[in-house]
Amino acid sequence: MISQTMQDALNSQINLEQFSAQLYLAMGAHCETLGFRGFAHWLRIQAGEETAHAVKLIDFLLDRKGKLELKAIAAPPQEFGGVIQVFEQTLEHEVGITHKINALFEQSRSEKDYASEIKLQWYVSEQVEEESNVGQVVDHLRAVGDQGGGIWYLDSRMAKRVAK
Repeated sequence: MISQTMQDALNSQINLEQFSAQLYLAMGAHCETLGFRGFAHWLRIQAGEETAHAVKLIDFLLDRKGKLELKAIAAPPQEFGGVIQVFEQTLEHEVGITHKINALFEQSRSEKDYASEIKLQWYVSEQVEEESNVGQVVDHLRAVGDQGGGIWYLDSRMAKRVAK
């Protein structure tokens, strides 16, 4: 069985993962309206990964005889600026998710909930990868700027991303 506090914390994270998926769908749609279908594609795949992260936590919660509590998800913004700003905001969001995952991990340790700690280790490692991947996109975008052929080349590269 899982403690009520851990159950509540996992439910909050599940809802946050679902918000992340919505956010990335909105960002992808925004990129598409700017004509950047490759960046839009990358963000749609990211949205799918966030949903998969939520489902993984749902399965874990239910395996532990916890109760799933899905709550209303806030609507994401509609405007994000240019592509560079979109990915800077993506990186900022992922850093925030990392802080939430670290807090969950710390809670599992303080409760001596070893099953949760082991499950959350995957999320800790995943966040390192997420921040690194998005950080690299931000670095590349900043290097080429939002004008000229460089950004279109990056857009074509982003279109090649495949789901894990």
